[in-house]
Parts: sequence; structure tokens; C-alpha cells
Amino acid sequence: MNKNTEGVWEVRTDSLTEGFHYYSLLIDGVAVADPSSETFYGMGRMASGIEVPFDGDDYYQLKEVPHGDLRIKQYFSPVLNTWRQFYMYTPPGYDGSDKEYPVLYLMHGGGEDESGWARQGKTNVILDNLIAGAKAKPMVVVMPDGNMPVSSFSENGLELFTRELKEGLIPFIEKNYRIKEGANNRALAGLSMGGIQTLYAGVENTGWFGYLGVFSSGWFANDDSISGKHYEFMGENTTQINTNLKEFWIAMGGKEDIAYKNCKAMLQKYDEIGIDYTYSEYPGGHTWPVWRNNLFHFAPLLFQ
Repeated sequence: MNKNTEGVWEVRTDSLTEGFHYYSLLIDGVAVADPSSETFYGMGRMASGIEVPFDGDDYYQLKEVPHGDLRIKQYFSPVLNTWRQFYMYTPPGYDGSDKEYPVLYLMHGGGEDESGWARQGKTNVILDNLIAGAKAKPMVVVMPDGNMPVSSFSENGLELFTRELKEGLIPFIEKNYRIKEGANNRALAGLSMGGIQTLYAGVENTGWFGYLGVFSSGWFANDDSISGKHYEFMGENTTQINTNLKEFWIAMGGKEDIAYKNCKAMLQKYDEIGIDYTYSEYPGGHTWPVWRNNLFHFAPLLFQ
């Protein structure tokens, strides 16, 4: 950065792609958030963010349409024996009615938390616009904390996540909110780490979830310690999985996505086993602009 004649530090970057990007200031080699910018929890720490407008970004722009609510709630987990927090989107008309709604459980990625989909992802704005245009069914979206007290990528962490989802979060949601029960009224989706969690918890629990969305994710191709059991289960239960899942939607951010090769290796296995799925690509790599677009295209497929 250079200080101009007015004492303001300036920098010119290379061209940035569309949408949201994290950035930090390096001061004596230490990455810090810009004190003049809004901050977001990402990369395992607070970082600044910048929005790059582009033609076609209207699907996550505020409009004169009915707006739902974004809520922050706490609950006590009987599985983890601690208090947990989640963000929740309730659609327009939720308050003041007795209508029940289907629910999408939407997971963040590694180095992020339950605020990611609400703040970086603009979930509430995307759903408001889709619902107003009659392109998606009114639904509740629950955005929980997917971080576990052990590595969320380990088998122990994934098993703990699944137990927390089934024994902690979902029972709390269905007891305290007007939620339709049953697999056909539940969807599970996630990006990166959240995609791994969706694969682990979702594929073996199609009696719980009728819709799965995996964004920028896939089993590690060089480690079959967990995926081997996953593929074995799928091979033994192919008909059940294909019958129970109304939508198994897998999306990547193109070849520049860091999970691209892992995902392609996983899909080759799925093809060999005979698993039905829908594949989609949107260029942009492993970034929030891609995941916003994934949600925009995945949500209209739910609960039809």
C-alpha cells in the first residue's frame, strides 16, 4: 500500500471475480481485519469482506418483495452437553399463522461458523426473492454450527455431527417451531466441510432426509478410511437410496475448485455403483459467489 498526499493508504488489486471476497491487511507480516470494513468469520478468524457487483447478481439483492425473518437462537445439546447456536430463516407469513413448513438444514464450511450462510451467503435474501417469484416453496432454513469438539473431518467428528443433528438439533427445531415432519419435508445441504457432513449424515439416513445438496465437496480421493465404508453402504442399499432421495444434487465451482478432483473421483464411484444424482457446475472455484449460486439453483428443487 502507498500513502497518498492526503495521508490515506491506497492499493490497486488485480481484477476480482464477481460477488463476495474475503480480504485482510498484512501489517508487519500479521493478517488483520480492516478496521474501516465490516468483518466476517471465515478462514478460522475474523476477516474483512468486499462485494463486487456484476450483471446477474439481482437474485441476492434486496427488492420490494415480502421479507422473512432472520433469527439467532440458542439451545442446549444433550449430545455435546453444551449450549449451541443456530441462525434460522423463517419465510414471509410465518408469524401470525398456524401453517407448518418444510425445513432445509444448511451447513457451512471449514473455518466458518453458523453465521456464514446468513451473512456471507445472503440466504434470507435469496429465499425471499425465490419465494416471491414462486420459484421455491416457502420453507424454514436452519443454519447450525457444524464445528465439533473433535475434527469435523474425522470419522469420530462426523459421527458426533450426525448424532447432534438427529438427537439434538432436529428434535429441538420440530418441538419449538411449526415444522412438517418426515423425510419428504427435510433437506440437508452443505458446502465443503458441510458437504462431507451431508454425505456422511444424509446418505445413510434417507429415512430422515429426502433431499441432499453437496456443494464444492467430495470424499478425499487419497484416503478411503471413511469413504470406503460409504461406498460399501451405497452398494448394498442402492435401490433404497435412489428410491428415498427425491433429489441428490452435487455442484462444483469448476476445475479451479480445490475439491474438484475429489468430487470427480467420488462421482465415478457413484456411477459404478448406480447411484442417481444431478451434477452442476458454476465457475468461480471454492468461493461464496459459487455457493450463493448453488443455493439459488438448489432451493427451487426442494419440497415439490
